[in-house]
Amino acid sequence: MKQRLVVMNGQRIVQTTPPGTESFEAASNNVIGKASGLKPGVYSLYSALPADKQQSYSGQLIHADKESVYQKTGVNIIKHNRVDFDKVPEIGSVLSIGYSAQGKAETAAAALVQGRGLKR
Repeated sequence: MKQRLVVMNGQRIVQTTPPGTESFEAASNNVIGKASGLKPGVYSLYSALPADKQQSYSGQLIHADKESVYQKTGVNIIKHNRVDFDKVPEIGSVLSIGYSAQGKAETAAAALVQGRGLKR
């Protein structure tokens, strides 16, 4: 079973493939809610990398379900365990997520840094 998040027309839609299939042609679509500041596009949740609790990750939260919280960090999507959070942050917020010595997730507002600029 694969999942992907589709953001279009101001909505967030989670597409889930039936067990045993690889194609999204027969996927079920569940409208989750408003886009909440997410850029339109397709986010492959099934290819998310598990979070390393020794590192800190900065990026935008794109989705949360019963088990995981997904964060887009550059080109990668990081999957955090939901049980590590006391309270799940708001979807669309840009955060820095690190882990304490006890393994609990600690969130802080991340500073946006743009890598490209116009030079003359």
